[in-house]
Amino acid sequence: MTEIHIVGTAHVSQKSIDEVREAVDTINPDVIAIELDPGRFAALKQQMKEAEDAANGIVPPPEKHESPEVKDLLKGNFTLMLVQWILAYVQRKIGMNVGIEPGAEMKEAIRLAEERGIRLVLIDRDIRITLARFWGGMKILEKIKLIWALMQSMFAADDEDDDSAGGIDKVSIDELTNPDIIEMALEEFHKFSPNGAKALIDERDAYLAHGVIDLEKSPYERAVVVVGAGHVPGINRYREEPSTLPPLAELLAKPKHYPWGKIIGGLFVAMFAVILIAIAFSGATDLLIWAIIYWVLLHALFAGVATLLVRGHPFSVAVAAALAWMTSLNPFLAAGWFAAIVEAKMRPPTSGDLKAISKADSIREMLSIPLFRILIVAAVANIGSSLATVCFFVFLTPLLGVDLDMMTQILTTGLSNLWQFLTGWI
Repeated sequence: MTEIHIVGTAHVSQKSIDEVREAVDTINPDVIAIELDPGRFAALKQQMKEAEDAANGIVPPPEKHESPEVKDLLKGNFTLMLVQWILAYVQRKIGMNVGIEPGAEMKEAIRLAEERGIRLVLIDRDIRITLARFWGGMKILEKIKLIWALMQSMFAADDEDDDSAGGIDKVSIDELTNPDIIEMALEEFHKFSPNGAKALIDERDAYLAHGVIDLEKSPYERAVVVVGAGHVPGINRYREEPSTLPPLAELLAKPKHYPWGKIIGGLFVAMFAVILIAIAFSGATDLLIWAIIYWVLLHALFAGVATLLVRGHPFSVAVAAALAWMTSLNPFLAAGWFAAIVEAKMRPPTSGDLKAISKADSIREMLSIPLFRILIVAAVANIGSSLATVCFFVFLTPLLGVDLDMMTQILTTGLSNLWQFLTGWI
């Protein structure tokens, strides 16, 4: 049975790098397991190669990548891609403020394994599955809270007037491996987003535990396991009670998707249609005209301004403003899609955009990258249009200059007249 030694780390901590090195020196393992999947492992290896080439004065040949197809990106869950980019950006900024590159302790484990001929094992779940289950499992309010928190973190991390990102420094980073701090942080995350925490923490605890337990049963003598400190308590619980470990097939299953967005959008469209028809049959023609005008203007204002705020091209702003009122009436269309397509035509993405996004040092720099701006334009135009729809129904009566009782009477009269009209044809 393999002797297991778990090193819990913070991903932007010099202390964690030292602890990984010390563990390998002291234990002399014949296998090192790390909290990476093949995709992230390949990305870190590429970063290590680029750093080594730069140190040796080697200029890498230009990479040949095809420019990303915007239409293909818009067909997928581009909001999740944006969330992933922003999470990586915030982590990178924190690392820059404490002088440690994110994932440096994993790079150290990889370097030590390669230098000493130690077998390396990847034990984390595919990041694509994790993110899909993370986003797909969250409720709409959790997603709104997450996006708001990410935007706050992004601007806090980008605040050049502070010496550290959001008050985070080397001391506070090192404290992230403290068991009491970990317990408190995990508890807060579960309160903030129960379903998000399930996918990012609980399920990955189980998946990592599968890897550690399999390693325990392997013919190796000693193993060093390098994982984020937040996963250590969960892994140890499953090691103590392996009967509670969920099967791998359950942890790897794709999340079930329900088209709640389209359903809710359809309900709003139906409500809008009923209101317009009721007003029309009530005889209040002026109110009908003004209701239509307010619908068009609200959507143009919200979608257009939102696109403008993220520095969208003037043509993208114009398209978002011009089409939002119409696309909001069809749950299968979105103003952001059209605005993003125009943005891509005016400022085409390049083959180097993905790498540029991964290295951006400021919000301004992120927004200057065509691919990021295209997707952020799509997202904010859609958000602006959705907010306009909600505001239309919330502020309908004051916008039309009638009180609630009068509006109720107009709608009741209109629906009654509509019913008489329909039954008259039967």
